[in-house]
Amino acid sequence: MLLASEGLENQVIAVRLKTTKPTVGLWRRRFADGGITAIAKDAPRGGRRPVVRLGLEKLIVAATTAKRADDTQWTTRSLARELGTTRSMVQRVWVANGLRPHRVRKFKVSNDPEFVEKLVDVVGLYLNPPEHALVLCADEKSQIQALDRTQPGLPMKRGRCGTMTHDYKRNGTTTLFAALNMANGKVIATCEERHRHQEWLRFLRRIHRETPPKLDVHLIVDNYATHKHAKVHQWLQRHPRFHLHFTPTSSSWLNVIEGFFAQLTNRRLRRGTFRSVGDLVEAIESYVAQHNTDPRPFVWTASAESILDKVGRARTALEVIKQEQGGSHH
Repeated sequence: MLLASEGLENQVIAVRLKTTKPTVGLWRRRFADGGITAIAKDAPRGGRRPVVRLGLEKLIVAATTAKRADDTQWTTRSLARELGTTRSMVQRVWVANGLRPHRVRKFKVSNDPEFVEKLVDVVGLYLNPPEHALVLCADEKSQIQALDRTQPGLPMKRGRCGTMTHDYKRNGTTTLFAALNMANGKVIATCEERHRHQEWLRFLRRIHRETPPKLDVHLIVDNYATHKHAKVHQWLQRHPRFHLHFTPTSSSWLNVIEGFFAQLTNRRLRRGTFRSVGDLVEAIESYVAQHNTDPRPFVWTASAESILDKVGRARTALEVIKQEQGGSHH
């Protein structure tokens, strides 16, 4: 760089320093791009091939993905002892292959004999809602506990997360009845002490009062016995604008209101402190009111065909596992 600052050409610099013209050009380009810091040290290189890791990688991956007879999962230490290597080696192989033995994703494939019919019905309402009608996703979030911590926690600050005691005091429960309007995202909600058919009927009457009387109401609900009670059926017959659509069993993911319940839990309930049921109900009602000030319609994008294809692959995988286990079910 000093010789270049004197106006010398690359070839002259290369001869004087007993190097090559491309080398001189390389360092001058680095200096031009990044200044003095770019030429303070050599650029990082790929390094030698991880010979030891390559020899152990297949063994580590095979052992990690194989079902253990004793423990339910491997740890880096236990697998390192088993294979005679180090825990850091096991960790590097896991990261490189996207293996996370400590994590499990839960699933449940519905065995509802009317699964296809119910799925097509519900998804059809999402993708092609009927004219002059409302589509509401409704359900109960039962047994919401008013929990008060036994000791005050510390607030979050830089370098330290917030704290709360592991134990708590139970101050009662409430049940949230809610219905989400797919068209505008608004939620009709109320809290009740219990979740019997009587409370469900009161909630239906509230929906009846708070929706335009000239519009049909298509309610998407699960298969909870309360929704199918004889008195509920009688009420529906007296109010023909209401139509109930049942999701398949073990398919709560198909009801959009579950997403609202998850948001409520994460943002208002999980870390909350409630000294009474009244405090809990006030917090829930406050969240619903805040949600309704700026609601957003939920846009469903998955077609019934794509869902059925995914469920079909899951059932095929389950059948393969059952055959490998000799037809036993665990």
